[in-house]
Amino acid sequence: MIKLCRLDAIPENGSKGFTTDKGDFFAVKKAGKIYLYENSCPHMSINLEWQPDQFLDNEKRLIQCATHGAQFLMETGECVVGPCEGDHLTKVSYIIRDDTLYLPD
Repeated sequence: MIKLCRLDAIPENGSKGFTTDKGDFFAVKKAGKIYLYENSCPHMSINLEWQPDQFLDNEKRLIQCATHGAQFLMETGECVVGPCEGDHLTKVSYIIRDDTLYLPD
């Protein structure tokens, strides 16, 4: 397993990015639940964040691509606004053990 972070490192209605030898990922937390995605916009296959760990819009309700403003639902990764509307971010499975988030092998 690849250790990403402790769960308390991801704020409620917040996000955190990770770079691993398996690629770039980010996690968001909403209502205490973690959602993990590949850090790649389906429109242009580029990283989403505008600053480290900043993957959400100003209201902290939607994931937002910094390049062209596409917005995605936190729970499903579905694009609801922008050039890739109807497309989805790629969800990533994870393991939680001892309050720590891991990528499986």
